[in-house]
Amino acid sequence: MNPQSSATPSPSTGWKSLLKKAWPTIRILLSIALLWKATSGINWDALIHSEIQMQPLWFAAAGGAILLAFICGGLRWGMLMRQVGFRASLKDYVALYFAGGLINQGLPSTLGGDSYRAITASHLDGQGHFTEQKVLDEELHHAVDLEHAKPKLRLSFSMVFVDRLLGLAGNNLLGALGLIVGGATLASWGTSLGYALMAVMIFSGLFIAFILAWTPARNLLQKFLMKLNLGDALPGIRFAFSWPINVGQAAVAMSIHFFTILALGFCLKAYGAEAPLEGLMIGLPALSLLLMLPISISGWGLREATLSSVLTLWAVNPSVTVLASISYGALTVLCVLPGAFILLKRKSSL
Repeated sequence: MNPQSSATPSPSTGWKSLLKKAWPTIRILLSIALLWKATSGINWDALIHSEIQMQPLWFAAAGGAILLAFICGGLRWGMLMRQVGFRASLKDYVALYFAGGLINQGLPSTLGGDSYRAITASHLDGQGHFTEQKVLDEELHHAVDLEHAKPKLRLSFSMVFVDRLLGLAGNNLLGALGLIVGGATLASWGTSLGYALMAVMIFSGLFIAFILAWTPARNLLQKFLMKLNLGDALPGIRFAFSWPINVGQAAVAMSIHFFTILALGFCLKAYGAEAPLEGLMIGLPALSLLLMLPISISGWGLREATLSSVLTLWAVNPSVTVLASISYGALTVLCVLPGAFILLKRKSSL
């Protein structure tokens, strides 16, 4: 075998590396294209002369709802982290949650907001100071190999993952309720889909709770976590999914997503439009699932295109929906700006 051939990178590796570097730019271009598509159908002249009665106070209400969603999300994640031995204050975890949200809004970074808060939280002490700052800076600027990462870092990532699972559960439960109430407007099978989704979510929650309650199954799960070098993660998993606390966790997760639904509804009201609650409960959860695909920057463009299509079923003017969605996105950026404090704090401590 020619030794030189083994040292030569394969063409597929080169394409993967090129695509990885170009993907952030591709996402920006896709967001611009989707946003242009959503706004291109707006008759601006007709909209200007339609005498829309703007009500700015609804924007303030929307901003308050978005802030509540981020604060509640940060508190939930902070309690998960404290369950597994991390000792920073809940206030520090909320600040990191805002910082991660700010990064997710499209800051020029190769690091996602979830990765940022997982890495940074693993270096926070009980006084809110960063430890091993050189190691922290290196982890933030280089790809993290979780397979060979330190147990503390793996544990932090696992709690971010559990936090995301809770968020997904709340999103799906709220979407199922929306389909049950208003699915018939969407399609003849919409209501049935809502009941089916609700049944799947309830069964999944009860099944996980059973595993955590039954000692042999729980011990097997602990052995599996030990193999992953995540032996300390079980208290956090139990705090999230064991009975009866999983009922409270589901209520909190649904409330967080409900705050975002209220925020969009308030933005629509600011432009004098009304959207039925069930329509928003179908549109936003469906959008959240679409946003799991990394095809746009923080949902820009995809959000406007999706919501304007869905809410037309409830006779909401698509042009007003696009304006409300853009306002919702802008308010989200403004609400996570406090996260810049934690980013600047870390920079100043280096």
